[in-house]
Amino acid sequence: MKLLVVVDVQKDFVTGALANPEAEKRMPNVINKIAEANRNGDKILFTRDTHFDTYMETLEGKKLPVPHCIINTEGHDIIPEALAAAQGADYYCTNKLTFGAEHIGEVAINLCNGHIDEIEIIGFVSSICVISNALLLRAYYPNTPITIDASCCAGLAKEDHDAAMTVAQCCQIDVINWER
Repeated sequence: MKLLVVVDVQKDFVTGALANPEAEKRMPNVINKIAEANRNGDKILFTRDTHFDTYMETLEGKKLPVPHCIINTEGHDIIPEALAAAQGADYYCTNKLTFGAEHIGEVAINLCNGHIDEIEIIGFVSSICVISNALLLRAYYPNTPITIDASCCAGLAKEDHDAAMTVAQCCQIDVINWER
């Protein structure tokens, strides 16, 4: 069984508090990838970066002083077109309170009924949350092929995105559609 992990495709990373023109540009690729997974009968796991009103008091808030993905706000929502592309598929959304969802391995195995043959990862921000979740999945599934589709990811800057893709490759995660 194949699992598509869609990391933090949320309004605040595309058009909201941390709006990113590169992420907005990648949205058609993201939507097509989700629709393809749906057509293929793959499982789909959405993660949501999740913060609270106390965000500015956290270490992350002190280092990145831009409140974003605050629970129960529009910026926390997954892009509606991404969810629409998953309609009818076996998908699940999970909140994560930090860059990587520490529970992602367990959520993935439960969603896939204990059997994962392959994992593909897409989403935002490639140099923070995408790479964090990819490395957690690599640690949890050391013998499972894992791929990042770089055409469905965006970093805050091209250099950061490229660095994340290099780290992924160093950790035996395949990177496809990477424009260097």
